[in-house]
Amino acid sequence: MKRIISAIAVALAVSVSAFAGGSAEAKPGAAKVRKVYAAHTQTYVPYDFVNDRGESDGFEVAVLRAVDELLPQYEFVFVPTSDDELLIGVESGKYNVGTKGAWVTEERKKKFLYPQNYIAASVIGITFRSADKSKISNIDDFAASGGKLVPIAPQSAQYAVVEDYNKTHAKTPIKLVPADTFVVNDAYTWVLEGRYDGFFDIKLSYLNSVTAGDGAYHKYADRLSYIPYRGIPTWPLFNKADTELAAAYDGAIETLRQNGTLTRLSEKYFGEDVFQYISK
Repeated sequence: MKRIISAIAVALAVSVSAFAGGSAEAKPGAAKVRKVYAAHTQTYVPYDFVNDRGESDGFEVAVLRAVDELLPQYEFVFVPTSDDELLIGVESGKYNVGTKGAWVTEERKKKFLYPQNYIAASVIGITFRSADKSKISNIDDFAASGGKLVPIAPQSAQYAVVEDYNKTHAKTPIKLVPADTFVVNDAYTWVLEGRYDGFFDIKLSYLNSVTAGDGAYHKYADRLSYIPYRGIPTWPLFNKADTELAAAYDGAIETLRQNGTLTRLSEKYFGEDVFQYISK
């Protein structure tokens, strides 16, 4: 008799559990949610960083969160990491996608899957002496003045942008000299010394280094000026095998662009719509 009662109790328990959605087995036809590991750098404010509450934050992270909301078949897990570990991790498949304010390079195209749609933009322009503001108000003025530009590494996106400018301004090209190194630490002082007349600079770098009160070159803020030229798209880097995920991302980004989410987030994190600087 005890065995019969016990069997009835077990059957009732299983029935109640199934009715409440607590069955250990997935329901037939139920969609599986796949976890997506999204790596990001930790200190590249405002693109990707860890905020003072220890949370993943930044414009590109916020965009991927919005993408996640539109893709019920995926659950994004954000992983803060270093620049190098992000690249190695995405290439090896440890992470499905990574964001680091990345530009397109031929070398990266061999290692990563680029989607059709970029995620943000890096605004570039020219830092020059404030004493020259009366004659320089845009990049055309700088080119026409014959100013010398701080040398640029040929493998950088800035070099390609200046080359493109020169192709369409053959009569007044910018003097472009290749640099031996990718990073030029003394560019601001070289401009002030008159060694060069301008530095093709990332706007964010100028704001952080010169405009910000704690910037390394803030003492030169009244002697240096900046004019934006155009935006270089930044992209999420996908593992080569994640073609379906990249396609889903593309569809979601189109929706976020059309409904104004990208512009709203850009104004929140950058203080302006950075997409306006991207050439159509």
